[in-house]
Amino acid sequence: MLKKYLTFLISIVFLTSCASQQSGPEKKTVLLVSAAVSLKDSLNEIKEQFEEENPSIEVRYNFSSTGALKRQIEQGAPVDVFFSASKDLFEQLGKKGLLNESLQMDYLGNSLVLITSKENETLKMQDLASGDIGKIAIGTPETVPAGKYAKEALVHDDLWERNKDRIVYAKDVRQVLSYVETGNVHAGIVYKTDAATSEKVNQTPIEPASYESIIYPAGVLEETEHEREAEVFFRFLQKEQSIKVFEQQGFKVLHKGDRDVE
Repeated sequence: MLKKYLTFLISIVFLTSCASQQSGPEKKTVLLVSAAVSLKDSLNEIKEQFEEENPSIEVRYNFSSTGALKRQIEQGAPVDVFFSASKDLFEQLGKKGLLNESLQMDYLGNSLVLITSKENETLKMQDLASGDIGKIAIGTPETVPAGKYAKEALVHDDLWERNKDRIVYAKDVRQVLSYVETGNVHAGIVYKTDAATSEKVNQTPIEPASYESIIYPAGVLEETEHEREAEVFFRFLQKEQSIKVFEQQGFKVLHKGDRDVE
């Protein structure tokens, strides 16, 4: 009798446990994506589309300068996907074996513009040769790719030495944009896509030949604990709907070979 009673209790517990597992909410895989801050608007829009199609995956972003994100990855941050604004810094991680060799691509292109507040006149690069211009903001060249490209353009046009005492360094490209919008500096150099997000600035294109080609690589980390989910996100970036988001934001999409991948 006791044996039958114990068997009955065990059966009840087992059935209750199964029912609980079936009725409870599905556990989501959290995917950590470190990305250059200049991608913030585009990737936030893509996140909504991705999670709608993949309800079992939650995307969490870490936006910062590419240099800061690179250091975090080198120090062991639990990143699944990395989206860089610098091909050079991306390749440095690859050489250290930190990126999955088969899941990476040169994905986006961008360009530089010189910006001023709407309250000031529109400037061209040659105007920076004048001693009448106030402070100029760029990203810190050592850690912010946009700042590195900006310095290259200034050096190319023989404007670096004339202006280096007026340069204000920012932690990322969005801070440069903010400095110009608020009038803390007279001018700034940012990506075209960042300038396009603001109605408070004038912009003038900077000659592309004056700086290195701006390429945004993307890749899955070698040590990710969620390789399947990371690959799903990586492939989603190549789908038509993601491509449209980036193109609408002003990026040039370089990798379209898998745009119909499901």
